[in-house]
Amino acid sequence: MEKFRPMLLLAAAVIIALATSIMAYNWMKKETAQKEANLQTLPVAIAATDLSWGTALTKEMIKTTPFLKGSLPAGEYFSDASSLEGKVLIMPVKANEPILRSRLAPDSIATGGVAAVVDPKKRAMAVRVDKVIGVSGFVHPGNRVDVLVSLQQPGEGSSSITKIVLQNIPVLAAGTEMEQKGKGEKPVAVDVITLELTPDEAEKLAHATSQGRIQLALRNYNSTEQVATRGATIPTLLSGQSTQSGPAIKKPSGSGTVVAAKQDTSFHVEVIKGSEKTVRTFKKD
Repeated sequence: MEKFRPMLLLAAAVIIALATSIMAYNWMKKETAQKEANLQTLPVAIAATDLSWGTALTKEMIKTTPFLKGSLPAGEYFSDASSLEGKVLIMPVKANEPILRSRLAPDSIATGGVAAVVDPKKRAMAVRVDKVIGVSGFVHPGNRVDVLVSLQQPGEGSSSITKIVLQNIPVLAAGTEMEQKGKGEKPVAVDVITLELTPDEAEKLAHATSQGRIQLALRNYNSTEQVATRGATIPTLLSGQSTQSGPAIKKPSGSGTVVAAKQDTSFHVEVIKGSEKTVRTFKKD
């Protein structure tokens, strides 16, 4: 038995080495196949240039580029650019960005513009604004605004009031159009902002623009709460502010005469004589 021990050890070593080699070969083969699979590419349709929402896609706006299988975009993408022709975007797409199904209007919509992106239960309403009302041009599609109106309160002798009438309203579009002021005048550029409103909100906005002057307040993207306000009037603007000036006045009880408070016109001088110190009072008169 002793004389076969070296041969047994050699046979065991060969078996172990063979098993290890087979395992290493299988692992390397699997890794190589995985790398080859990751290096395989698929064509993906992307935007040839920056595209805004409401755009009806044409073949000039779309191109395809190879994407590695390991870096394919999340969501339903398109490999054939021709299949996107005629579809309408409901969200903006940057140049070289994949065009996903989630950014397209339903296939039944073939016409671009605001009508393709407005909510079926809401309405799109345009408002002409100036640079002040339009928050100095900082209102862009995708923002949300509050609408304020300044008008005269009903009733004889009533004062004006400014009140928030619509809150958290989505902005669908913001742009400039030409408007003719008179027959002999040249057309001028007018800023127009299109808001997405419910029918009730559209009625409020139409009435506000006809009865007073509207103004927009731009909201933060994370601000969605509804705020209850009383509105601002002249008394509320001036409340808590004093209009008195000059010396204090007092009104004696029982008298309708208002007199000024008498001021002290005397002054004091400290006189030191040796170790003695006295104070003398003098009148200015």
